[in-house]
Amino acid sequence: MRVGCLGEVMLELVPGAGDAATLDVAGDTFNTAVYMARILGAGHVDFITVLGSDGFSARIRTRMTAHGIGADRVLYHPDRIPGLYAIETDDAGERRFTYWRSASAARDLFAPAFVPDLSGLSHLFYSGVSLAILSPAAREALFQAIVVFRAQGGIVAFDSNYRPRLWESVAAARSTTEMAWQLCDIALPSVDDEIALFGDRDDAAVRVRFARYGVGCGALKRGAAGPVGLGTGASYVPETPVQVVDSTAAGDSFNAAFLATILTGHTESEALVAGHRLAAQVVQHAGAIIKVGDMA
Repeated sequence: MRVGCLGEVMLELVPGAGDAATLDVAGDTFNTAVYMARILGAGHVDFITVLGSDGFSARIRTRMTAHGIGADRVLYHPDRIPGLYAIETDDAGERRFTYWRSASAARDLFAPAFVPDLSGLSHLFYSGVSLAILSPAAREALFQAIVVFRAQGGIVAFDSNYRPRLWESVAAARSTTEMAWQLCDIALPSVDDEIALFGDRDDAAVRVRFARYGVGCGALKRGAAGPVGLGTGASYVPETPVQVVDSTAAGDSFNAAFLATILTGHTESEALVAGHRLAAQVVQHAGAIIKVGDMA
C-alpha cells in the first residue's frame, strides 16, 4: 500500500497576540497526507507537488519528511516559490483565508516539464483545489494520467473542496469537477460544496446525483450532522457536539481517517466513524495540523 496525495502545499501564517504570528506548512491534500501518515505509519504516504528552489521550499520538504511523508515525487521549479496563506477565525471558529499564491510553483504541476511519476502507487488522492490551480491543459493531462493509473489497477479518491475564487468560472469548475467524480473510486464530497457548485436542493439530492456517477464507496460530509456513506447509505450521528475553535482542516482530517480505515480493510461504516471522530478532534485546536498528542 502506497498512497500519493497530490496538490499544493503552502506556508501557513497564523496570527497570534499583537504582532506575533506562527509560520507553519499546510494545504488541503497535504493536511490529509499528514494525518494519513500518522495513522498508517511512515513509508505509506507520498506527496506529489512542485516546489521552488528557495529556502522556504526546503523548509516545506523538511517538514514533509518530518511528518513521515515521502518527498521523492516532489518536483522543483527553478523560478517559482511556494504559496502563502493567512488564517483568521471568528468567535464561532469559522475561518477566513487570505492567499498569496499567484507565483506558486504547484501551479505548474502537470505542465510538460513537471509531470510526476505515479508508478508504484496503489492509491491516489487529490482535490478540487489541486485542479483549480492548474491550467486547463494541465487538468487534461492529469485526467489522462488518472485514466492510465486506474487502468493499471490504481484506486483514486477525490474531494471537490470547491473554492470559487480559484476557478476561472463556475461552468469550468462544474464540468471539471464532474469529470473528476466520474474518474474516481472513492468520493469524499462535502454537502455545502456540492450544493454551492451544482445547485442540489439538499443532501438527499446530492446522494441521488452521486448514485448516477456510479461511485461505489465514499462519504458525504455534513459537518456536525455527521457523514453519510455513499456506498452503503449508512449514516453516523455524532454522540456529542464539540466546541469548535478552528474549523480549518476538518474535511482534510476526515478524508485521512476515512481513507486510512478503508485502506486497512475496514467497512465504510467504520470509516465514517473514524473520519468524523478525527475531524471533531482537529476542530478543537487552532491551525490545520494539530499535535500528535492531541489525537486520541
